[in-house]
Amino acid sequence: MHHIPAEPPAFFHRGPSPLTRLAFFGVLSIALLFLDTRYRYLENVRHVAAVVIYPLQRAAQWPGDAIAWVGRYFSSQHALIEENADLKRRVVEQSALAQRVPGVERDNATLRGLLAVRDRYTGAAVAVEVLYYGRDPFTQKVFVSKGSADDIAPGRAVVDAQGVVGQVTRVFPGMSEVTLVTDKDHAVPVKVERSGVRSVMFGAGAGHPPELRFMAPNADIAVGDVLVTSGIDGTYPAGLPVAQVATLERETGQMFARIAAKPLAGVDRSEWLLVLAPSAALPARPEEPADPDAAKKSGKGRRRGN
Repeated sequence: MHHIPAEPPAFFHRGPSPLTRLAFFGVLSIALLFLDTRYRYLENVRHVAAVVIYPLQRAAQWPGDAIAWVGRYFSSQHALIEENADLKRRVVEQSALAQRVPGVERDNATLRGLLAVRDRYTGAAVAVEVLYYGRDPFTQKVFVSKGSADDIAPGRAVVDAQGVVGQVTRVFPGMSEVTLVTDKDHAVPVKVERSGVRSVMFGAGAGHPPELRFMAPNADIAVGDVLVTSGIDGTYPAGLPVAQVATLERETGQMFARIAAKPLAGVDRSEWLLVLAPSAALPARPEEPADPDAAKKSGKGRRRGN
C-alpha cells in the first residue's frame, strides 16, 4: 500500500516566489541600513533593545566573570603570602643588622681607645682580636689572632684601653696565648701611684681577685689606690694601669696585710687587645752562681788578693 506524501494546502502556494521574497527583503535591509546610517531613524530602537537585552548579556557573561574573579582571588592570596614572607625575611635581616650596630659601636670605641694607648706608648704595638678562651677552667688564658708571623714573641705585655690584661706566654704561627693577670701563676710588679710603694700583684685564679702579698700592715696604701706597673721586671713598661685596691685588712699581730685588688682592664670581656713590644733593650740578667758557697769563697779570695 503506497503512502502519498502530504502536500501543503493550496493557501501556502499563494504569493510571490521565494526568490522574489529574498530579493525584496535584501533590498529592504539595504534601505534600512542606509536610512539608519544617514538619518539615525533606528537609534531609539537600538537603545530599547539594548536595555531589554542587557540582563541576558550579563547572565551570559556571569560564568566567565565568576571564573576570572576566583582566579584573581587566589592569585592575590598567593601574592600576599609571598609578600608577607618577603617582609618577614626583611624584618629578620634588619633586626640582625640592628642588633649588630651596638656591637660595632662598642668595637669602634674599643679600637679608638687602643689607638689612644698606642699613641701614648713610645714603642711598637700590634692590635689583636680575642679568638677564644682557654679550655682549662683552672687557668686564665685567652688566644689572640696574631702570632710569630706578625713578630709577636713570648713575654710581650698585653693591654687594652683601660690597662694591663696579661702577658704573651706562648706563640704559634697564626695565634698567641695570653696569660691574664688573674691567673694563679701570674705576677705583675706594681707600685701605688699615689705613694710610690712597690709590691707584686699575684693572680688568684678564676673567681678570685688578685692579691698584693707580703705588704707590711703599716704600708702607705689605702682602698681606692690605683696600682700601676713599676717597670722593674723588664716585661711591662712602667706606668701602665693595672688594678685598684678593693679591700684592705690590717689585723693586729699579723705579719702582712691582706690586700685584694680589682683589675682595671677588661680581662674577661675585652674583644680587642694591644700587644706591646719592648720599648728599649735591657741588659741581660746576670747568671746566678751554681754553688753559693763557691761564690762566697771566690769573693773572699779576691778580697785577700786585693
